[in-house]
Amino acid sequence: MSNQLNGAYYGPSIPPPQPHRRHRNDSSCGFCSCLCGCFRGCCGCIFNCILSIICKILTTILIIAVILGFLFWLIVRPNVVNFTVTDASLTRFNFTNNNTLHYDLAVNITIRNPNRRIGIYYDNVETLAFYKDVMFGNQTLGGFFQHHKSTNFLNPVFKGEQVIPLSSDQVSEFDKEKESGVYGIDVKVLLNVRFKLGLFKSGKAKPKVRCDLQVPLKSGNGSSLSNVFQPTECDWDYRWKLFH
Repeated sequence: MSNQLNGAYYGPSIPPPQPHRRHRNDSSCGFCSCLCGCFRGCCGCIFNCILSIICKILTTILIIAVILGFLFWLIVRPNVVNFTVTDASLTRFNFTNNNTLHYDLAVNITIRNPNRRIGIYYDNVETLAFYKDVMFGNQTLGGFFQHHKSTNFLNPVFKGEQVIPLSSDQVSEFDKEKESGVYGIDVKVLLNVRFKLGLFKSGKAKPKVRCDLQVPLKSGNGSSLSNVFQPTECDWDYRWKLFH
């Protein structure tokens, strides 16, 4: 036994350390390693890094916008302004053979601002009267400021005569309404407004309001020939552009 171990013993040689090679299908690279890999020729890595940064920025912006919007709603609690036609007086509404409409219409419109913190500047108010989608009268009213939790009134009057091109079917509908004594008239309110919240004032907006009315014709002494006008709530006309 001793004779066999009297010389030096050498085991198998240890192989030198192999350099770490990055797998081509390894897509999990950090920002710094990605840049290093890009300089080494990793062309796909830089695209993934840029896409990741853009997604993070957009996600952060979206979260901030949602939080700010929620805080604004929580503090301000904005509500829609209500427009209501409380009364409409029609004393003349004749359509002659030469396509001329003779009219005398007075409308009372109530504007209710239910907001607790928002005031409204009405820089310009224009009211239009339509019959069968054809405008026959308009009136521009003066501007005013409406405080929060307040009610204001508009009293446009449409009086005169206007040539309107009605088709034969529309003339037949006019004759039927003449027999019933109640006419379908649309009144639109075109607004040029700004909103006030504390010391902040918004830019100008141009919303439109549409009031679909059934107006009874009154006799010369002021009494209705048939039905009594029913107060009618108006709708925001989303078919028109809100902002120009």
